[in-house]
Amino acid sequence: MSMRFTAKARRGMVAMTIAVGLAVGVAGCGSGDSGDKKPDTSASPSTRGGSQASPQEGQSAQPLAELRGPDGLTLKIMSAQRDSGGFVTVNGQLKNDGSKDAVLSSQLTGNETEIMKNGQSFGGATLVDSKARKRYYVLRDTDGRPLTTTGVQSVRAGDTVPVFMQFPAPPANTTEVDFQLPTFASAPIKISG
Repeated sequence: MSMRFTAKARRGMVAMTIAVGLAVGVAGCGSGDSGDKKPDTSASPSTRGGSQASPQEGQSAQPLAELRGPDGLTLKIMSAQRDSGGFVTVNGQLKNDGSKDAVLSSQLTGNETEIMKNGQSFGGATLVDSKARKRYYVLRDTDGRPLTTTGVQSVRAGDTVPVFMQFPAPPANTTEVDFQLPTFASAPIKISG
């Protein structure tokens, strides 16, 4: 049953990716390089992972950053990969080091009405380029659904859940940004690719 759910979730991400690519292509007409489509990022992030961690593409053995959150939660940022379509995909592992199951805060979803109506997600995450004084928010599809792991309500004690968040890419000369997620400490991360 779990395998069918994962395949269904991946098909959903492919559909969202196509919708975003089409929306970006239409919105980007006449605006230069922002009309590039995103061909392969839907395969690398794991959406709605169960309680078992799975290897992520482009992931190094050492995390780029480790953020402490409430209730024994730790988010390890394993990769921040820039792709040719103008996106940055951040992959991480959310672990519950506590002795009790941790219920995820609704603050992780962010406070934008459009994202909140789509349920629990990591839509409140941002990348901050302090030198350029810019903040990058999680991308959304044409229906307002965030391009991030969704549906994770809680993490059992001792379990790890793979998560991803996708952002517009900062300029190519920006290689370091601060990753921020509500209720967690922020940390600088390096963008590769």
